[in-house]
Amino acid sequence: MTQSREQIVARVTDALKGEAGRVAVRGARKVDACGVQDHFWLTAADGVIVATGTDDEAFESACRSIGLDPADETAIIDAAGQLITPGYVDIHAHGAWEHSFDDGPEGIDIARAGHAVHGTTRQVLSLITNPIDVICANLKNVRAKMDERPDVLGAHLEGPFLALARKGAHDPECLKAPVPELVDELLGAADGCIRQITIAPELPHGISAIKQFTKAGVVPAVGHCDADYETAKAGFDAGAGIMTHMFNAMNGLHHRKPGPIPAAVEDPRVTIELINDGFHVQDPMGKLGFEFAPHRTAFVTDAMAATDCPDGPYKLGALDVNVVDGHARLVSNGAIAGSTLLLEVAVQRAVNELGISPVDAVEAATLAPARAFGYDKPNAVTGAPLGLLAPGYAADLLLTDPSSWTVNQVWCAGRKLK
Repeated sequence: MTQSREQIVARVTDALKGEAGRVAVRGARKVDACGVQDHFWLTAADGVIVATGTDDEAFESACRSIGLDPADETAIIDAAGQLITPGYVDIHAHGAWEHSFDDGPEGIDIARAGHAVHGTTRQVLSLITNPIDVICANLKNVRAKMDERPDVLGAHLEGPFLALARKGAHDPECLKAPVPELVDELLGAADGCIRQITIAPELPHGISAIKQFTKAGVVPAVGHCDADYETAKAGFDAGAGIMTHMFNAMNGLHHRKPGPIPAAVEDPRVTIELINDGFHVQDPMGKLGFEFAPHRTAFVTDAMAATDCPDGPYKLGALDVNVVDGHARLVSNGAIAGSTLLLEVAVQRAVNELGISPVDAVEAATLAPARAFGYDKPNAVTGAPLGLLAPGYAADLLLTDPSSWTVNQVWCAGRKLK
């Protein structure tokens, strides 16, 4: 029976607020950053992967160890050759299903469900440029959601510390210089929930703000900038660990004015975001960009409220947006206004259209984004590490069609979402 979106949101939200179940999957083809493995099985309990392998007898023993009968067909999932991958991790997204993460608790629940059922098990909630008091209120909503459910990793502030010339679809009236007092105000409101913040390092106080956020445990990102190579490099040396959607909203590559991109590419500490929708970055540049730093490239969606919705008029904060053929642009000036991309589609495109290997494509949607915040190791936010299908890692699992890469079943921390 087909469920309405309201029913899906309620089911996903209840599952995420509930207890982790016991999971046993067999007969899958495993794809993660460590490689491909056929006849793969996995067991999980208490939200964590307990055992993996390929031997049938070992699988039966592993099932019994978590209290499942390996002969009980209702308890054991036969993947029947489907792919099993880690859950996707999106570190830059604004919304879905007609709601944004700036829309309060209900908006977060709805937009997260829209991404979750397509395989994004963990998400950093991106908040757009707004008046400072509005940003602070939105940060408090994200902080509260983190305490309720495991899928919300925290917040990404995309603004207000952006270059006016590279503002994209952000309200120019709300842009600010990152003076220490504003940095302190945002950090105080966030109560530890800011995961990353995009900063144009060439702004007055830009480098000092990067240092200030880094000291507070935030990962600053260089982006929405007009920085030259030297300034971008100084930003990364000051603590910035991410490049916000490479190629977009920044000065591009030039043989005599290299700009920020080479500074990110040559720095092994930097995770590079890439919007693989063929529109923000056309395929030849997308493939080239991926090859710049294949194990440090993180697919992101930059998805806005129109994601997984029909074309038509939408809002991005206070700004009017029109979506035509799935492409979102501001009504006022035609600027690209986020995407309608899902990570599911980004991985599909990588494998089926760009010719990227399944292992590398999955890494870009799982381990690489998790690594940007140290979540590939045990940590205080997720507990168990993210990004691989191995004992001790979080039971974030996807069963996926091996030809279309359509996500069929989803678990987050052992909680069944689809």
